[in-house]
Amino acid sequence: MEAENLTRILFVGVVLLTVGITFWASRQSSGASNFYAGGRNFSGFQNGMAISGDYMSAASFLGISGAIALAGYDGFLYSIGFLVAWLVALLLVAELLRNSGKYTMADQLAFRMRQTPVRTAASTSTVVVSIFYLLAQMVGAGSLVSLLLGVSSETAKNLTITSVGLLMIFYVVVGGMRGTTWVQIVKAVLLMTGTILITVLVLAKFHFNISDLLGSAAANTGKGDAFLQPGLKYGGTATSKIDFISLALALVLGTAGLPHILIRFYTVPTAKAARTSVMWAIGLIGAFYLMTLVLGFGAAALLDTGEGSAVANSGGNLASPLLAEAVGGGAGTTGGAILLALVSAVAFATILAVVAGLTLTSASSVAHDLYATVFKKGDVGEKEEVRVARISAFVIGGVAIALSIPAQKVNIAFLVALAFAVAASANLPSLLFNLFWRGFNTRGAVWAIYGGLISAVGLVFFSPTVSGAPTAMFANHDWQWFPLSNPGIVSIPLGFLFGYLGSVTSKEPNADEKFIELEVRALTGAGSEKAVVH
Repeated sequence: MEAENLTRILFVGVVLLTVGITFWASRQSSGASNFYAGGRNFSGFQNGMAISGDYMSAASFLGISGAIALAGYDGFLYSIGFLVAWLVALLLVAELLRNSGKYTMADQLAFRMRQTPVRTAASTSTVVVSIFYLLAQMVGAGSLVSLLLGVSSETAKNLTITSVGLLMIFYVVVGGMRGTTWVQIVKAVLLMTGTILITVLVLAKFHFNISDLLGSAAANTGKGDAFLQPGLKYGGTATSKIDFISLALALVLGTAGLPHILIRFYTVPTAKAARTSVMWAIGLIGAFYLMTLVLGFGAAALLDTGEGSAVANSGGNLASPLLAEAVGGGAGTTGGAILLALVSAVAFATILAVVAGLTLTSASSVAHDLYATVFKKGDVGEKEEVRVARISAFVIGGVAIALSIPAQKVNIAFLVALAFAVAASANLPSLLFNLFWRGFNTRGAVWAIYGGLISAVGLVFFSPTVSGAPTAMFANHDWQWFPLSNPGIVSIPLGFLFGYLGSVTSKEPNADEKFIELEVRALTGAGSEKAVVH
């Protein structure tokens, strides 16, 4: 009981801290620029902390270390994918997007296109990607809290998911981008501190000898050298190898199309600060993913990860918290209880920060793209637009809560990889074509977004992750005909193909001056502070 009480106190502490920050931020927040972009006055370092806070989700902290604990080398490929993805975001998107947009992803797309169809498509895609990602975080919150507080009833899990949903609505409605950004920064500090502490304690168990750690992990799992070689999870059949390439493509290309990461670049005053923030983010995220290696192999070496164990039953999601308990002294000890409570509170802070960022992204896209531009044709005051964004946050939060409750049996990492696949298929082709291809036009943008979106979601619906497999969402039904779990290898090229076909078949005259102006603006930042809606 002592451990559970300590965990509860730390949980309440994390929630009170973030609620306090939100109230403090709300006092300094007024107007649309503050609500959507935090007043554009965060430094590169602060925004870098916030980006890493936004990016290192519960799936990273709980899911990747768990995947390594269960699948060894093949699990580590998630870490590599997430990290390499940053280079794509840095080289292709970060600075150009910061220079050419205002508040949402659609601002950059609609600059040289017809507003209504493009903004409607971009907003639809933003909301779909965000909701997939929200589901993963909220399902994670439900399983984490139920484990830590020792509650196993369905009602208690549903209450947890609902309370996380209500908290995230509160952060967004009250704090806007400024409050959400500070919650991200605090969470990044907590997460890095907790991860460094556990990593040092694990390495100390093996006298800071990585070779001993890997050897013990291979021996303890009973899989021997195979645990340290490729092929445990993605070996054997040709289908599983193609599935692996598909997953890698989705992870590496998805980051540059994730709306909640993209709008982070708007919170800094200059293009230089946008670059600085990505450099800081890469440093922090790189260090974090290297530490997941120690956490994962540490869990494999020190915990039971075999069939029927707590780690295996949770799909690996409990590897980090249980490892913290083990290095603190084991179950029943004060040290174990303190570290278990600490890691769990950090994981909870992680979930709260990420869901707030996602809700803000969706709400601002609905208010700024759909309401202000499509429905009101730009004839709307700032106060009214922000009020609509706040109402949208309530609606999106409600939808996320309603969908998360039945999705509790689904693996977290699958939901995240799915969000990445949809982002890479629907958002990335249109963003890149818009920045780099003069002949791209409205029909191309709309076809690219809907084509990528429908093909990614459609292929997943007919894949073994939804039906026809023991681990599927609907395990008792079978309408599966697409063999891969992740649709990226098919749907990403389709997104680019639809964008190309739509553009070349359209009779729309090319807006050459607009393309030149966008190019100059994207490369230099000239005029990026002005309103983008013309």
